[in-house]
Amino acid sequence: MINAQNISKTFTQNNKLTVLNNIQLKVNDAEIVAIVGASGAGKTTLLNIIGTLEKPDSGNVIIDGVDVTKLNDKELSKFRNQNLGFIFQFHHLLPEFTAIENICLPALINNISKKEAENKAIYLMDLLNITQRKNSKPNTLSGGEQQRVAVARALINNPKVILADEPSGNLDSVHAEQLHSLFFELRKQLNQTFIIVTHNENFANSADKKYTIKDGEISI
Repeated sequence: MINAQNISKTFTQNNKLTVLNNIQLKVNDAEIVAIVGASGAGKTTLLNIIGTLEKPDSGNVIIDGVDVTKLNDKELSKFRNQNLGFIFQFHHLLPEFTAIENICLPALINNISKKEAENKAIYLMDLLNITQRKNSKPNTLSGGEQQRVAVARALINNPKVILADEPSGNLDSVHAEQLHSLFFELRKQLNQTFIIVTHNENFANSADKKYTIKDGEISI
């Protein structure tokens, strides 16, 4: 599903800092892959490059046969919307919209009808056990509920790959464990591929693969 080849990235501010050095990463269809490492090791940078949110200085990212590093901005936006789902540590829900409206947004951007988007959103909310909160604004939801809304939003366009950056970082241990179990259940039911940056060692060790980034290098 994903083949990241020779990915390098250097940041130059006060000093030149090589964050990623010739990274090689392969992820199979329907795998759950964890990426771990110290803060500042380059985990989020790699995730953003795979997710087409950042460009590498060199190297290629091939997702389901498409070399996304060769797409122009318009092609990238379309590919990202149709093939990738994102879950962040901070949920980034729009406060003026209800839970179901937040979930539907990527589908509406993808020119799916409002009725179809709402039907899919209800299905996902049922799956995630948050249907009763569909008309609630984000500020009335618990942290766990907000994260489940964010998960449903990431799934609404049936993406091939879900990319998650510390998705349980702001949850207590009980809700974190529930979220991690949910990822495995979603993989079982929807055949999703997950790449998850995490500091949670228990979850990382239960993933199909665990990659560690250190000093710009990656190891399994």
